[in-house]
Amino acid sequence: MERVPILKIGDILLVSIQVDMSDQTAIQLQEDLAERIVATGCHGVIIDITALDIVDSFVGRMLSTIASISKVLDAETVVVGMRPAVAITLVELGLSLNGIRTALNVERGMELIAATRGDDGGVAFDDDEDADPTATP
Repeated sequence: MERVPILKIGDILLVSIQVDMSDQTAIQLQEDLAERIVATGCHGVIIDITALDIVDSFVGRMLSTIASISKVLDAETVVVGMRPAVAITLVELGLSLNGIRTALNVERGMELIAATRGDDGGVAFDDDEDADPTATP
């Protein structure tokens, strides 16, 4: 059975689904992710579904369940990289994905979690590489 990797980036767990999600893989992901949220104390989960061409009703429910589990464990969930065909399919299936916020890409997902938490999400981005580190703001 394939496992979906879960990476820790600052205060966020990044799940990049690169395989077709079988029912068993989806259930294992739920368990693995819940354990990692507790173990790391992360407050954000980003699920990147860019590689998914098709989402069936089970995977849609799985995403919703992951968001619910994460919320109970004090972590916000954002799904990123949804293709238009996947969005259309989810709507046609009647899956509203309650509790799941979406963003176009990982960077925007991280910004959304940071805005929700009222901080930088534990990840520092230095946009001004030429700034004088001794200068006062």
